[in-house]
This record gives sequence, structure tokens and C-alpha cells, in this order.
Amino acid sequence: MSIDPLLARARALWEGLAAAPVSFAPEGGVSVVVSPESRLCPAGWVGVVSLGDAAVATAPTQRLAVLVREGLAALPVAAVADADAVREVLPVARVLGPAALSYLTPDAFRSAPPGASAVRRLPRLDPELRGLEEAAGEESSAEAALGDITSPAFVVRAGGGVVAAAGYQVWPGGVAHISVLTDPAWRGRGLARVTASATVAHACAAGLLPQWRARPLPSRRVAAALGFRELGAQLSIELT
Repeated sequence: MSIDPLLARARALWEGLAAAPVSFAPEGGVSVVVSPESRLCPAGWVGVVSLGDAAVATAPTQRLAVLVREGLAALPVAAVADADAVREVLPVARVLGPAALSYLTPDAFRSAPPGASAVRRLPRLDPELRGLEEAAGEESSAEAALGDITSPAFVVRAGGGVVAAAGYQVWPGGVAHISVLTDPAWRGRGLARVTASATVAHACAAGLLPQWRARPLPSRRVAAALGFRELGAQLSIELT
């Protein structure tokens, strides 16, 4: 049975990031592997990524892999990246996520409408971006991770400073991981869509696959407005 090319490419990315031989099973279900070097989660944690009707999970030790395999087997695939459901079957100390994973093909891209706020380009480490991070606060800035982008930053200026910015970091397999941040005082004006639109256009022109990872619903709505398709979710778990 053929698989959606977009889903196949997204799965290939996360299989590589698992840093151990693992794959999304064609028949569905969860594949669990031991991988101390996994990039699905922080070091020492369990990482779970569901895409379509299958999921992969990494654990730092064999003991935890057995525990995770037995626990997640009790859940449908649709629930393995649901923090509340996972707490019912595993001894969870802390979680990060879940974050929705969305991807976009160039033919599905819907750019921001003409006449939107003017977008300018800045170097990725421009000092003006630090001012935006300070205004947005530590939690929002950490989520956006503008400091990790490898592309130029696409920004909107107002009142003498940058009030919204976006860019992307090139991940393995030609994936462009999108980062977007807006000053709280300027949210609700479509600036995230405007800056992200310029970022996505740049990534597509470079032949990259745009990836949008987000927890807040407003961010997921921006992704959907641009043409991204939600394919799954990522959850990181620290076990007791």
C-alpha cells in the first residue's frame, strides 16, 4: 500500500532523529527502541512521536524501554502522545508537550495576503531579535528558539523595534524547522502569519520541507492558515 509522500518524509526525519534503528510500522502501532542519544527528547527522557497511524518511541535504557513498550501497548496510537493518557499507563514525573507536528508542500502553501505588514530581513543573530525575546518573555522565547535559526530572520518593525520575527533551522533530511515569535503587545494582528509566510517562502525556494511544531492552539491555527497539514504529535516524558 502506498504512503502519503509528505507523511513518509516526516517519518524519515524522526526515524533519523531517534539515533537508533527504528521505523514507523506499516501495520501501525508503536515501535520502541533503546537510544541514549535520541533527539526525540531531552537526555535521559523518553521520546514519543506519532505520525499517522504509527508511532516510534525511544528510551535511554533497556529497563525503561520494556516499561514504555508495555505501557504504551495499552493505548491506541492516537493516544500515545497524549500526556493525560500516558500518565494512566506510565509512572510520569514530568512531560514536555504534546506538540503538534505539521508539514507543508509547496503546492499547498497559502502565503499571507497582499497588503499585509511589510516584512524586512535581518541577519539571524541581529541584536534587535534579542529585544523581541525580552519583550516576549522567557517561556515564549524558549518555545520559539529564534536563537537557533540558521536562515535569515524575517521581521516586522513598529515603534522603533522588532515586534514579530520568524526564521527556520535546517534539520536533517532537508527539513526547515520554523520558529515564530511575536511581542505580546502586538499579538492578534496577523503578524505571526506575515513573518512565517516569508519564512516558508524562503524555505520552499531552497527546496526544504517546512515543519511547524507547536503546542498553543493560536500557533496551530497560523500553521493551518498557511497550508500546513497536522500529521501527528511529539511528547517527551521523564519517568520516575
